[in-house]
Amino acid sequence: MATMTIRNIDDRLEARLRTLAARSGRSIEDEARDILRAALSDVPEPCTSLYEAIRARIEPFGGVELDLPPREAIRTPPDFSS
Repeated sequence: MATMTIRNIDDRLEARLRTLAARSGRSIEDEARDILRAALSDVPEPCTSLYEAIRARIEPFGGVELDLPPREAIRTPPDFSS
């Protein structure tokens, strides 16, 4: 297993980590390890196209049906002969 040292952690961040660890009855190291494991466990597969990237981001919110306006006849072109 690897060993990691993290320096220059903000005091408020360290206090929050200490509080979370105390609530769950674990050490700060165990809590940080669990947070890293949770954050890195659900890594999405890289998308191969822009369409797939947008769809992957929007799909969890559900779809939307749009009302398309009816097509109209093509208008006659303006007469510039005058």
